[in-house]
Amino acid sequence: MSGQNPVTPDAEGIAAAAKAAGKGKGLPPVHLWNPPFCGDLDIRIARDGSWHYLGTPFTRFELVKLFASILKLENGKYFLVTPVEKVGITVEDAPFVAVDFDVAGQGRDQVITFTTNVGDTTAAGAMHPIRVERDSSTGEPSPYVMVRAGLEARIDRKSFYRLAELGEHHQDWFGVWSAGEFFPLIASAELDAG
Repeated sequence: MSGQNPVTPDAEGIAAAAKAAGKGKGLPPVHLWNPPFCGDLDIRIARDGSWHYLGTPFTRFELVKLFASILKLENGKYFLVTPVEKVGITVEDAPFVAVDFDVAGQGRDQVITFTTNVGDTTAAGAMHPIRVERDSSTGEPSPYVMVRAGLEARIDRKSFYRLAELGEHHQDWFGVWSAGEFFPLIASAELDAG
């Protein structure tokens, strides 16, 4: 034995460690942290972006924002990470929801900057692509934008409709430009057939 007492992770302990580690400006450097896996916590991020602990929704936005800042994706699994512990959580779809966006410029020169439900902003471009998945049975689109380090935000319905208003046809696709990149939303032939 190493003389250390084993600990069971809990949300309060993770929050305290995250606060201590994130005292600088900006997001904590979770990409540099590789602590031992301590087990799974019953934390779930629902498809609508709400966070739940032991089945109960989080009511404090500051706590959601703190946990979102220490979220990490590794090998298709989501973890809350501090310098000393890593715990698994469940994410139903994407960990964030893009709830709004701003546009600067026009056409190919425009830049679309999304805001997430936890206050992150990200400008769509080569490093932060927009992608659309289609449900195989219903054909319903699910649009996403990369926020950071493999963590995506699902673009909410009202924002997706606004995004489509900015769209144009390019090489057999209907999509949007941002930061010099074209992001296809739907095949032009499909749109014309609808």
